[in-house]
Amino acid sequence: MRQVDLSTADRGRLTRVAGALLLGLALLPTPLRAASLEDTLGRNETRVLSAPVPVPAGRTVEELALDERLERLGYRRVHERPTQPGEYFHGNDRYWIYRRPCRADGRDHDAELIGLALERSTGRIVGRFREGQPPQPLAREDEIWLEPQLLAESLAGDRAERILVQLSELPERVWRPVLAAEDARFFEHGAIDLRAMARAAIHNLLEGRVVEGGSTITQQLIKNRDLSSRRTLGRKASEAIRARELEDEYGKEEILQAYLNSVYLGHVGGLAVHGIGTAARAYFSRPAAELSLAEAAALAAMIQGPNRLSPLDDAAALRGRRDWVLGRMEELGWATPAEVAQATATPVTPRPSPPVSRSPVHLLTWVKEEVERAAPNKAEEGRGFLVETTVDPYLQELAQQAVARRLADLRQDHPGLRGSSLTAAVVALDARTGAVLAAVGGDPDDPPGSFDRVRAAKRQPGSVVKPFVALEAIDDCGGHDPLTASSRIADEPLSISLPTGGWEPHNFDDRYLGTVLLREALAESRNVPTVRIARWCGFDATAGLFERVGLALPPSAPPSFVLGALETTPLAVARAFTVFATPGRVLEPFPVVRVATATGDSLERWQPRSNKAADPAAAYIVRDLLRTAVEEGTATSGAIAGLDVAAKTGSSSGLRDAWFAGQAGSVVAVVWVGLDDGGRLGLTGAAAAGPLWRELMAGAVPARPPYAVERPGNVVERWVQEKTGLLVKPGRAGSRPELYREGDLARRKHWWRPDKPMPVIE
Repeated sequence: MRQVDLSTADRGRLTRVAGALLLGLALLPTPLRAASLEDTLGRNETRVLSAPVPVPAGRTVEELALDERLERLGYRRVHERPTQPGEYFHGNDRYWIYRRPCRADGRDHDAELIGLALERSTGRIVGRFREGQPPQPLAREDEIWLEPQLLAESLAGDRAERILVQLSELPERVWRPVLAAEDARFFEHGAIDLRAMARAAIHNLLEGRVVEGGSTITQQLIKNRDLSSRRTLGRKASEAIRARELEDEYGKEEILQAYLNSVYLGHVGGLAVHGIGTAARAYFSRPAAELSLAEAAALAAMIQGPNRLSPLDDAAALRGRRDWVLGRMEELGWATPAEVAQATATPVTPRPSPPVSRSPVHLLTWVKEEVERAAPNKAEEGRGFLVETTVDPYLQELAQQAVARRLADLRQDHPGLRGSSLTAAVVALDARTGAVLAAVGGDPDDPPGSFDRVRAAKRQPGSVVKPFVALEAIDDCGGHDPLTASSRIADEPLSISLPTGGWEPHNFDDRYLGTVLLREALAESRNVPTVRIARWCGFDATAGLFERVGLALPPSAPPSFVLGALETTPLAVARAFTVFATPGRVLEPFPVVRVATATGDSLERWQPRSNKAADPAAAYIVRDLLRTAVEEGTATSGAIAGLDVAAKTGSSSGLRDAWFAGQAGSVVAVVWVGLDDGGRLGLTGAAAAGPLWRELMAGAVPARPPYAVERPGNVVERWVQEKTGLLVKPGRAGSRPELYREGDLARRKHWWRPDKPMPVIE
């Protein structure tokens, strides 16, 4: 294509023509209307949403943390039935929520007034009020939910948590400097400022290129929130048209407030600062309403070049621009000469408070990878991007707080851990679907992009894998006669010959009990009986079960893998433990449900996936064995009053890794505690990880929908004599009830005399 050289006059004429076209476009009437301010503005960042929060029947308001959840969503408590979206009322026997319009489950939902009938004595949700009708009983399948919560505005987790401001609550000295710096005639002109455009056109004409925009606050708001940063006439035309739409739909005060809450004001502590409320806290350690005139003018001055004019990097340059803003305020009559003189005499002295990001940084990395894998080249490209996750924001906050508290307690109680690389990881899954409810891959204060120990930290799980040895034994036992929960196992010294030499496993306490039942062996986490069980069924068969539940083994793994001498991640352990909740199927964890454009056009969807790993009856029985571990075995530190808990501890060789894994209600959770450098933690799973697991689950399980693992029809209960492993009449001394799969019962062969004890697995 031939390049045409234009004279200055030609360029000027073209600029004037383009300007006229732009003006004409802006002045054309437009039928486009906005449903809401946010819909109109769009966003140039990814929006990451939590899952809709279920409000199930049968739970109490306190169990669901309903007040806390609503306040986290920005709802306002009122003293009577709500009259507008965003309000809620908590009474003795009723609870009203006026849910805002929102997007969930891939579609838009209108605002809805929800009335819940409460049991007065307990606060339990028992019914629902509908307009003009008496309360109706609330069935468990009735779907009531709260709107999703915004988890992050960037998949990178690099944005500071926004501190929103209300224009009506700000003194004029705080917001007037912004208008003085960016759009002094904001309340006088329409969507575009013809005078500013003319001034910009002259400047552009003199420069021969577009160097000044003359944009109004409204145009800037649209540009900042939706369009690219390139200065082109096409972009200016689009801004002008959409500005007309915006000002037709919303008042000036609403637009200015949205601008104040979204304007970019640099980076502090590696986090992007958006909004004057966030900036006031980040740069001057005070609420926006308490900013002095000098401080407010400094923030307004930064808008022109947020990083170049940062008070943390170049206070002198910022002071020059700030003083210009103050001078404009005096010219406009918005500040007296005395006020301006006092403000200009004040040096720019930041008192920074590094902002926080409540974004779950490790989880966001996982979400980002899932999105980019499914919808490559779509994320963060500047046209709006919506990610609907499976995360329960309340559980995520519980997990983050529990990790922070547990790490602090361990450092306080164990001086040797102070200054070490002590850390932890937590993952919680929906026991019914595998959806990721919460995940913390390390210290919650880790910076964005930090190592995610949930998915990437391969550590030895220790005894937390023993339930899978029992599962293979009760399920198929490598083609041998399956064992039962009352099978008798030798607990005596053992030596196994291997090609690499002999192996002599030892019990953790170096004691031997002679003979133990399989239930006792698992509950007390006996090493030697576990090895004998795996040897009886075949190490290869046991390895096959490990592979089916997702615990990968190296080729020709040594037999010590049955005691946890393998490397795996907390996520892999959580996936494996879902086999006891389903029972028999392994659920594939997934953190994302849907990815869509800003306007809601779906780009990708995720569905729950699972695979069969074991017989449901066998998995159910092993889950019952894990209940014994919590009630009277090594996992008592995970016991929670009123909850049916099935769990297992794990401690790796040398006490380097501490684990706690299990299921209660509709939640499967795994906790790992250890040192990043692989050093010795010196604590068992029960001591280090158990309290963290219990704290998380005590809050998480009641806050989620109820769920009980259903007993398969071929699982029966019989009484067994503990000493012999034989069936006896119910209630006989020295006996207890036991679960069996039909066909695997330890039947008596002779009715006229006692049988010999069941054989011992050597």
